[in-house]
Amino acid sequence: MTTNTAHAQWQGDLKDGKGEVSLGNGAFKGQYSFKSRFEDGNGTNPEELVAAAHAACFSMAFSNELAKAGFTPTSIKTTAEVTLGKNDTGFAITQITLNTDGVVPGISEAKFHELGLAAKNGCPISKALAAVENITLNATLQKEAA
Repeated sequence: MTTNTAHAQWQGDLKDGKGEVSLGNGAFKGQYSFKSRFEDGNGTNPEELVAAAHAACFSMAFSNELAKAGFTPTSIKTTAEVTLGKNDTGFAITQITLNTDGVVPGISEAKFHELGLAAKNGCPISKALAAVENITLNATLQKEAA
């Protein structure tokens, strides 16, 4: 199996500090700050990076579930919405919504949703985020382009 790395550095206090995060393979490098996490500042934040990881992982897992069932997707597009909220123990990811659109020739709506749920439950990032109280899936089967 593979081991992946990412690096983060933070300088200063929480409110006025700043940080930089990068992927170990060099594919991404970005700034983050209190404002980019809790307000509307420039840069990324940890929850946005979790959203990217979850959207990518789910799309791959869904493609795999479809292939195992004999369907070849033309396209799987997923947007993950990660909500950071405050609960009785402090800040936590309280909700993740996966919104996916798929173009899959020859599949029924029911089978599409069944395999989407299997992918959501089997996706390694979903499993890693099992402490999140609510991970929902909104899956839309699109018509093929003419």
